[in-house]
Amino acid sequence: MKKEENSPQQFDSISGLHRVLGLPKPLHPLVSLIDNTNIKVEKEKLPPAFLFDFYKISYKEKLQGRLKYGQSYYDFEEGSLVFTAPGQVLAIADDTEYKGKTLLFHPDFIRNYPLGQQIKKYGFFSYAIHEALHLSEKEQEVILGIFRNMNSELHANIDDFSQDIIVSQIELLLNYSNRFYKRQFLTRKAVNNDLLAKLDDLLNDYFNDQTALMKGLPSVQDLAAQLHVSPGYLSDMLRSLTGQSTQQHIHNKVIEKAKEILSQSNLSVAEIAYQLGFERPQSFNKLFKQKTKLSPLEYRKSFN
Repeated sequence: MKKEENSPQQFDSISGLHRVLGLPKPLHPLVSLIDNTNIKVEKEKLPPAFLFDFYKISYKEKLQGRLKYGQSYYDFEEGSLVFTAPGQVLAIADDTEYKGKTLLFHPDFIRNYPLGQQIKKYGFFSYAIHEALHLSEKEQEVILGIFRNMNSELHANIDDFSQDIIVSQIELLLNYSNRFYKRQFLTRKAVNNDLLAKLDDLLNDYFNDQTALMKGLPSVQDLAAQLHVSPGYLSDMLRSLTGQSTQQHIHNKVIEKAKEILSQSNLSVAEIAYQLGFERPQSFNKLFKQKTKLSPLEYRKSFN
């Protein structure tokens, strides 16, 4: 019984969510821009968690407190954006405040547009809540300007161009968000360098204490969990620092360790492969040659 009470309430329509939030019907069944101050329902009367079948982009005004690193603040505080894809569970936090705006749009609204396929490239839809995009004053103006354009279009009479214009505004919002996230990775460079150092420590320990032999190659998901970030955020952060994804970073560490073992031991290639977490020596050989242009045996001979 408890499991049912705690399970998230699923919403397959934007209209259904409007009803629960005490809002009037949306102006369009597949897209809605909500002024959060119009939500009058008490938090105690809301479900403990939501599961949407549509996209949600939340803009929250002015942060309650700034995130601090060492003696420096590294995030802007003019507002933040949080992105949620269909199928993700959202819990209601105790300190939730209804200030800002929420954009909702159903996958069917963009399905027949290039954005319907391209939306998968916007990795921030898989970020955790604490990995929100923090906006500068100028960035805030850009985002609010797009919301005003959407709001104006939604309140106009629907015609043959309405959907095209709103979809283009959604894509513009996502492209600017992509740009602003790249900026945020730069302003968080000190923090991200520390995160990279912790990742390298985890990988070094993983390959040095025989964990790879017992558990196989480390996964992006496990490493992200140990670093308390989402897998998507970790990969995008690494790309901003190194130009490579987490998986590529793992492979580079594997090859570094393989070179060390090949040059300092007499272990066979198969033994090295198993020690590094490969299920089959052939997979190790393939990756090693792909990265170094040499087979493990050729590398050992060239080193000698």
